[in-house]
Amino acid sequence: MTAFACADINRQALQHNLSVVRQLAPRSKVMAVIKANAYGHGIEQVARALDSVDALAVARISEAMDVRYAGINKPVVLLEGVMRPRELGIASMYNLEIVVHREDQLAALEQYTGVGRFITWIKIDTGMNRLGFDPSKLPSIVARLTALKCVKKPLRIMSHFASADLADPTMSQAQIAQFANTKDIAGDCTFANSAGILNYPDSHADWVRPGAMLYGISPIQGKTGEDLGLKPVMTLWSRVIAVKPVKSGQTVGYAGAYTVPADTTIGIIAVGYGDGYPWRTKSGTPVLVNGQRYPLIGRVSMDMIAVDLGPQTDVKEGDKSVLWGQGLSVEIIADSADSIPYELVCGISKRVRVAMLHQ
Repeated sequence: MTAFACADINRQALQHNLSVVRQLAPRSKVMAVIKANAYGHGIEQVARALDSVDALAVARISEAMDVRYAGINKPVVLLEGVMRPRELGIASMYNLEIVVHREDQLAALEQYTGVGRFITWIKIDTGMNRLGFDPSKLPSIVARLTALKCVKKPLRIMSHFASADLADPTMSQAQIAQFANTKDIAGDCTFANSAGILNYPDSHADWVRPGAMLYGISPIQGKTGEDLGLKPVMTLWSRVIAVKPVKSGQTVGYAGAYTVPADTTIGIIAVGYGDGYPWRTKSGTPVLVNGQRYPLIGRVSMDMIAVDLGPQTDVKEGDKSVLWGQGLSVEIIADSADSIPYELVCGISKRVRVAMLHQ
């Protein structure tokens, strides 16, 4: 039997979630965010599966190179831009669109002597206070970039929501109003991430940038992907490797952290924090075994977890166990682990077998 953790990636679910994006933003082009190994789902296989999107977006130049090495020629946007002037040559070689969000990146373009010409996005900071220029500087930045032969025209503009996932719309509405003032300064604009796509239709602009929702993950606090009409793309699963009886009063796992209240049977499943299943996950967290929910008990080990199967059980060694995904929302597990679903799917380890299902 397969006695290790696996992550099945459902291509049909990915396509379904993309269709939800298109339904919500029918007049916008789609820039699919596949950074961080496509949120743990496999950057090459996800990029291929999303062949109908208008562009792909990554955070770092190494991620963009992975896409190009896979033979994918679709437009790729480098969201953090180049970190050193020499990376402009790499961006040119691999035909990447670049983001400019700080002065030294602007200066590097002004000093660039290569043959490449770049589609360039100017990032402005409308309230995230992370990356981006002050909007008041936008006219002068546009003027400087417009003067450069290495920059294709028209220029493009982007910004990023700080709290579009929250119920209070005050900050998001202020950001939208500020971003609206930029629309006539350059060409295409993009603002809406997954939460913006769902909560703020007036932010959709020329392009939307879905990330989490493509993978079936809710970007809205207190809701699961299923609540939003999305389907989970990743199902993390393993198998039961031992079934054993335990007596009332015995403890389970490291440090005796869980005491069995009554005679029962426990199942040991081959998954742990070495695979990316969070160590902080609390006793009582549901695990699916043969489609039925059983509570996690005791501490998560590096390679194993224990579940309480009850005093009478039909579960046997080799039975399939789902940790999150189909039938068990990742948001539930993240909440139990005092985490967020993004961290869980991005955090699966290299020893987890990741495979695309072509259903």
